[in-house]
Amino acid sequence: METLLTVLLVITSISLIVVVLLQSGKSAGLSGAISGGAEQLFGKQKARGIDLVLNRLTIVLSVLFFVLTIAVAYFIG
Repeated sequence: METLLTVLLVITSISLIVVVLLQSGKSAGLSGAISGGAEQLFGKQKARGIDLVLNRLTIVLSVLFFVLTIAVAYFIG
């Protein structure tokens, strides 16, 4: 059981890294870092197409990553 969870955790981790790296930047520069987060937080920028798929896949993989991490810590510890 521990081995299966560890293998799933590694696969999820690699997948999450790849999906995050495939996403396009929302804005460039320091001004985009300051104001870009607020615009995305309140929904002014709508993701479409592949960006939407990558965004949702990132959410799913991150939740799965946290669940698997807690499960591995529980079974090993």
